[in-house]
Amino acid sequence: MKVFIILGFSAVIAFTAVFFSFLQIGNDIIFEQIEDDCITKAIQKGSSLVDYAAHYEIKRMIQGRGIATPTLLLAFSKFPDQESQDISQAAERMETSIQVLKQKVCQKHKRSLHLTDHLSADLLTKVVNTSGCLPYMLPPKCPNNCLTNKYRLITGACNNREHPRWGASNIALARWLPAAYEDGLSQPRGWDPSVQYNGFQLPSVREVTRKIIHAPNEAITEDNLYSDIIMVWGQYIDHDIAFTPQSTSRTTFLSGMECQMTCEKQNPCFPIKVTTNDTLSAGMDCLPFYRSSPACGTGDHAILFGNISELNTRQQINGLTSFLDASTVYGSTPAVENKLRNFTSKEGLLRVNLKYYDNHREYLPFTDQIPSPCAQESNASGGERLECFLAGDSRSSEVTSLTAMHTLWLREHNRLARALKRINGHWSAETVYQETRKIVGALHQIITLRDYIPKIIGPDAFNLYIGLYTGYDPTMNPTVSNVFSTAAFRFGHATIQPIVRRLNAQYLDDPELPNLHLHEVFFSPWRLIKEGGLDHLIRGLLAHPAKLQVQDQLLNEELTEKLFVLSNNGSLDLSSLNLQRGRDHGLPGYNEWREFCGLPKLETHTDLNTVMTNHNVTEKIMELYHNPNNIDVWLGGLVEDFLPGARTGPLFACIIGKQMKALRDGDRFWWENDNVFTEAQKHELRKHSLSRVICDNTGISEVPSDAFQLGKFPQDFKHCNNIPGINLEAWQEFYQEDELCGTPKSVEHGDFVYCSESGKSIVTYTCYYGFQLQGEEQLTCTSKGWNFEAPVCMDINECENEINPPCPPSATCINTKGSYKCFHTDP
Repeated sequence: MKVFIILGFSAVIAFTAVFFSFLQIGNDIIFEQIEDDCITKAIQKGSSLVDYAAHYEIKRMIQGRGIATPTLLLAFSKFPDQESQDISQAAERMETSIQVLKQKVCQKHKRSLHLTDHLSADLLTKVVNTSGCLPYMLPPKCPNNCLTNKYRLITGACNNREHPRWGASNIALARWLPAAYEDGLSQPRGWDPSVQYNGFQLPSVREVTRKIIHAPNEAITEDNLYSDIIMVWGQYIDHDIAFTPQSTSRTTFLSGMECQMTCEKQNPCFPIKVTTNDTLSAGMDCLPFYRSSPACGTGDHAILFGNISELNTRQQINGLTSFLDASTVYGSTPAVENKLRNFTSKEGLLRVNLKYYDNHREYLPFTDQIPSPCAQESNASGGERLECFLAGDSRSSEVTSLTAMHTLWLREHNRLARALKRINGHWSAETVYQETRKIVGALHQIITLRDYIPKIIGPDAFNLYIGLYTGYDPTMNPTVSNVFSTAAFRFGHATIQPIVRRLNAQYLDDPELPNLHLHEVFFSPWRLIKEGGLDHLIRGLLAHPAKLQVQDQLLNEELTEKLFVLSNNGSLDLSSLNLQRGRDHGLPGYNEWREFCGLPKLETHTDLNTVMTNHNVTEKIMELYHNPNNIDVWLGGLVEDFLPGARTGPLFACIIGKQMKALRDGDRFWWENDNVFTEAQKHELRKHSLSRVICDNTGISEVPSDAFQLGKFPQDFKHCNNIPGINLEAWQEFYQEDELCGTPKSVEHGDFVYCSESGKSIVTYTCYYGFQLQGEEQLTCTSKGWNFEAPVCMDINECENEINPPCPPSATCINTKGSYKCFHTDP
């Protein structure tokens, strides 16, 4: 593999030498007469490192060692789906190619390419096309049919008719303030040790963790108001609206050095410096860290897209839709959605695990990436593996509590779908699926904005930043912001308990299911399947408090010393990853965000003491950062005193509040918006709650009326018979077959949905993923019958895609019905 990588980069350098021999120097550097196939082949060879590198590495390490390292587990959970991967790789191809061109000295004129030099428009077009970036920079084509007025697209695109990319998956995270990179373009703060900030070097993030953030497991304070499930919901919702893929490469682009083995800062490696006595050092001076993938058209190759005097800074991709739309359940791209659906069912169901059940209740299906890196039971028989689970988000197996939440909503979808089909027998499977998805998305919105967010930011900040709903605002951009995703919403890491508790039906400790440390449940689906299922775990979450975010007890040692530990193969530190990620993304410092929120800047140590009661903590912060302007925003927001009735300080309350308002008001399909649901349906949706979802999808019979509120059993718990829920009769349709046209003709590999407008009977056809519609998409009933013949769904030959080939250059692509296979000849 390493030889393959080095050869690939040799090809880039060789290509660059040839490339520069065509240079002619005038007022500008102009590239001429370069053959398309030359550019294409060179970029493809030179970028082989970023094509499926992580895929090979994951398989090699699991097959070779049997147990995954923490770094590999992080890579697995951050591994993007195919579309996000294609975009990431296209952007990295572009960035790496331009970097090589900039660094290579022209043989004839002995000068290198600088950012002030122009490139010919023709050549740039060829390079952009060859890299694969261009298709992802064009606005999406929005279908114009009544179906897209009724149901949101799985990608989130076209929600806003004027700005169809707002909130869509696989676009750049929004910037609320300009990025703060060390070189003004793409280099993270702290990249160059010679660069000083207000006269000082930035501290190592690991040093910040050890001196300020780390708390021993025993030294934590428990929340007296909220249960542990409030922490799980925060993590789950975060995974509904934001996922930033990190580079799929494990090695530096320009030298081929493995990030695991080097402390050199070179894309995509941005290692974290550690001291030799650090428990995480494992003999190294640094921990590996992989930069987030750039978005196409940003960073070092921004010269390709627009006026050179207005360079675009590097941006990061959100692989998910920004909307609160239950993409945790359904995915954010057609390819992922296709893997999750059960197309053999007439009831619009999601796929479930066919091998294991939880007291006759469903589990998530296993991932099709086999072997996956999830932990195995130590005494399991040799041939039996329990793989990671498959859900709408790739992180569903990170911890068992998160897996439990994903499982609850899989069951809730299938429960609702079966019930809707019973009362609307004429509905097609597609109609049942889409109507259920619409309800589940609405429930995610209601539970989050009504039950969760007010507890987090407090009533005053809720009224100030969010307020009452007044309808859809097409001028509001709902795209998740970089600072929200990378800093503010990560406040929840300080609310994670180090201990996982499992309780019996009387909410008492179960001797057969003892307490576990958090590191014992990382990537461990087997614990759900083999150790009592969901019920014991959810009871533990409902009846035990969350950890309280205390200024000198921020992240427990399970997260700072034992993150993703499955063996003795090392560990990671979540706190250091968060801080380094903020620098990687070019987030401005703490004070700039306070100014953004209209809060006073904190210029001195005394100023810091006014917003942080624990002066020992402010002392440590000043010792490391020296100047309040240098403080990383995640740390600064985390240590502020809580607002009244809140679990965050003023800065994070502001950022979270502004983001939630944008997600609500900028969503055309928000559940309260006109014509999304009928008044009767909205009345029923309001009755539902997370407690009711638990009642309907587990064997638990007694729950708190508000799952997030901490209570004592039995006095603060209610029987499920007394927990209200949805009456689905509000969704019942009284169907009368059209006398003129009858039932529309069904199609193989597709389905139709009734979508009537203006009293006319209309059906809209869709094809399953991997198939393309041929014929008319929409049929209308006329006095002579349906106005067109039913269309057909034809197989797409993915292997013919030359711009973004589905397989790496070393593999042969074979088309299959609805998909393709890559046959690898390179061992």
